[in-house]
Formats: sequence, C-alpha cells, structure tokens
Amino acid sequence: MNQRPVRRPAPRPPEGTPAPAELARVARSVLAGAARVARWADAALSPGRDDDASSDGTPGATGTLSDATARRAAADLGLPAAHVRADWDTARLAGLVEVHGNTARPGWRLRAWDRDDSAVLRGWVALFDAWSLAHPGPEGHEPAAVAEVVSAMPQVLSFLQLSAGPVPVPQLLDLLEQRVTELRTERCEIPYGPQPEPPESPAEDTPPAPLLDWALHALAAVGALTCADGQATLTPLGSWAVWVKLEQICVAAQSPAGNIEQGAEDMLRGCARLRPNAARAEYRAWLAARPVGSAVTELLAAARGDDALLRGLAFEALRVVGAPAEPDVRAVADETHLRPYALLWLAEHDGYDPEDAHEVLTRVEATWLWVDTAAAVADHGEAPLLVRHLESAVQPTVPALLDEVRAVGHPRTVQVLVALAAAHPDPALAKAVRRAAFQVHTGGS
Repeated sequence: MNQRPVRRPAPRPPEGTPAPAELARVARSVLAGAARVARWADAALSPGRDDDASSDGTPGATGTLSDATARRAAADLGLPAAHVRADWDTARLAGLVEVHGNTARPGWRLRAWDRDDSAVLRGWVALFDAWSLAHPGPEGHEPAAVAEVVSAMPQVLSFLQLSAGPVPVPQLLDLLEQRVTELRTERCEIPYGPQPEPPESPAEDTPPAPLLDWALHALAAVGALTCADGQATLTPLGSWAVWVKLEQICVAAQSPAGNIEQGAEDMLRGCARLRPNAARAEYRAWLAARPVGSAVTELLAAARGDDALLRGLAFEALRVVGAPAEPDVRAVADETHLRPYALLWLAEHDGYDPEDAHEVLTRVEATWLWVDTAAAVADHGEAPLLVRHLESAVQPTVPALLDEVRAVGHPRTVQVLVALAAAHPDPALAKAVRRAAFQVHTGGS
C-alpha cells in the first residue's frame, strides 16, 4: 500500500521543439486577451451574481456575456464590446472561465496562470482542440460539409507536423479531399438488392477549397500555424500540440487490458487485479481517450460508491491525472468518505513523499482510512492480507485500535471487525475483536 509509484520516462518531443517554458510564453501571448477579460470578471463581478454570465436568449448561449456586462467590461478595459465578447468566448474554451448554469467563475487555470506553465499549455491545447468553435465556419456552406472538413483536419495537421516545414496549400487541399472521400466511404452503408441511384448529397456539392482556407485561417488565429505565400506552416506551439495529440492516440491504442471504452467504475474493477505498473498504464490509456474534466468527474463518482476498493483505485487514477484534478479533489475534501484520500492526494501533489503523506491526516482520519481499506480487503482480498493490515494501524495496541475504530463511526465497522475476527489465528485477539463488533452492532460500550 505504501509502494512508491514507478514513473515511466515521458516521451520526448521532436528535436527542435522549444522548452515548455518558451511554449508557455507563446501560449500566454496568444491567450493574453482572454486572460485579461477573465481577470476583469474575477475582480469586477461578485460571486453568484446573475449578470456575470447570463444567457442572451439564444439557444445554447448559456455563459455568453449579457449586453450590459459586455458594455461594462468594454468601458473598463477600453475595448470594443465585440472584442470583449470574442475574448470571453476564448476564455471559456481555454478553461480560464468555467460556466455553471448561468453563472461563471474563474477556472483553475486562471488561478495558476502566472506560476504554472503546464496549466497555460493545457489551456491553449483546449483552445486548439476547439478551433472550429472559436472561429465558426463561414456562412453559406452546408453544415455537413463543414463538419467533414473539421473531421479531416487532424490528418492535415499530422501531415504538416511530419513535414516540419512549409507545405503548399494545393498539396493540403489534395490531402483534405482524399480524407473527406475516406470519411464518406467509411460511413456509407450499401443495402442489399438493387437500389435506385442515390441523390447527391449537398455536402458533396460543396467545393472544399474555401473551407480549407477557413480552417487554415482559424487555426492561424489560435496560434497553431501560419499562412503566407500560398503555404502553411505549423508554429512551434502547433507542432508540439499535434505531437501531444499523436502521443495520446498511441497511449490509448496500447491499453493492455482493454478497458478504454468502459465507464470509470468498470475500468477500475478491471484494474483491481493488475499489478501497480500495469494498472497505471491502463489509467493513462483510459484518460487519454476522454476529456480530462469528464474523466475526473467519473472517477470521483466511482469513489463515492459503496465499494471501498474502487475508492482507493479511483484516487490512484487521479494521481495519474495530476494537476488538472486538483480543484475537484480539493472540492471533495469535506466529504467524510473521501476526505482522507483527498488529503493524501493533495499532500503528494504539494510535494510530500508518498511514504510521509499520511502525516497530514488526523488520528480520526487515519483510523477512518484504516477501516475503509480493511473493508476493501475484506470484500476483495484474502484473510492473511486482512491480518497483515492490522499491523498497519497507527494505534500502538489492538485495544486502542478497537476503541478508536468504534468511535470513528465508519458504516462498515461491524463487517470489518467480524471479518478480522474470523481471519485472525490468535483466539484471544479474535474474541476481543468479535466483542468489539458486537458492541458496535448493539450500540453498547
């Protein structure tokens, strides 16, 4: 249980990639306007006010600045209201602002903006992923055709990344057309028997050149590439981001136990019998296949369940998530069932050695964790393991342990004590543990 995590060496980015600090400096520059508006909102709008981010009446516009707030921000910042709105939308996409219903609050990335380069880079990658939302498709084109180009652009970007230099736009257009054709073929279903000639899709009538031009300029606007003299070139930031995405795909493809498509609870159950290194590889693959925010939410939901084993495994997976999970983990530290796990996670995140992190727990919290871990062992482990778990208690004697276990009020106390009494080879100790279980069950002392 106190085994140190063994970290695999991180893959190295392509030669010539700037250092993370330099990439973060560029990302901060790209997102400077978004950070400015987010900071303005943090300072000027009191928490919980209805006018800080309210719907403007357009379907799906929750979190859009109201007209009054946009005018106020424009006046305070000395910018046109349209500029403020654009920066606000960018801040939302980059996670500098988090919208909950009709209320917005500063995201964790804004709090870490000046001190954490990884938070800045993650924010920029979130914007990079949402380039087509930051700069919507041109009017007058079929939505299906726009969607096809968005789906095809990862291959175009991969080609640019592999080329490591300027690529003529006509060459990219050929590649885009090939990829769009592949996408149409992949989704084509041929019915059995003779069929009339299908009508041509409006998307197939749409010339791809204007849409490629839109996509390249939208990606240029978020800082991923440059377009000049009929050629496109990935910026160092864009090249690094494409490399990161390719690495994530490779990790997801290497899932050793095949749990990528499972929900968090089933994935954790699938990892329960794996060795620590294999389980961490599975967590990485599972996380790489989904957005980090929803993954953390799923893991915490699994941790809130009745299975103590899944609770511990969920926080092991959250250790693989790292810094992006901090706000959510900190938010659950007041929940009794999750508090000891959250405090240990936060201590390790703050730099404690995993073997010393338990020092942040109070005696009551440590005892609660001992009972919860014993419940996991009783449900999923073997009797000798439960007996060995007795030795890990912080209390110096068994009577002291039993007194504090009874007082801590864990809902599984009776079952844990009964299982320990059944497993322990010492008849006298087993009798004392059984008596304690009976007293907890009857409410006696």
